[in-house]
Amino acid sequence: MRASEDFIRVGATVTFIGFIIVLLGIALTMLQHSASTRMSGLIMLGPIPIAFGSTPEITTNMLGLGLIITILYLFLWKTKR
Repeated sequence: MRASEDFIRVGATVTFIGFIIVLLGIALTMLQHSASTRMSGLIMLGPIPIAFGSTPEITTNMLGLGLIITILYLFLWKTKR
């Protein structure tokens, strides 16, 4: 059982370090670019897309991308059964 506990600990540590690296990358990008930079993001909670952006046009595009990913997810899930 000791080896499995070590794998869990290493996995959690690597995941935490990955989150820190992503957050630092976002912060550095925001500091280097001017205020006119357009940014957006897409968060998938299971098949549910959550889109955000600095302009309505980008937000709409990200929501469209999220809907495409949702449709692909549902299609692949349906064919798996």
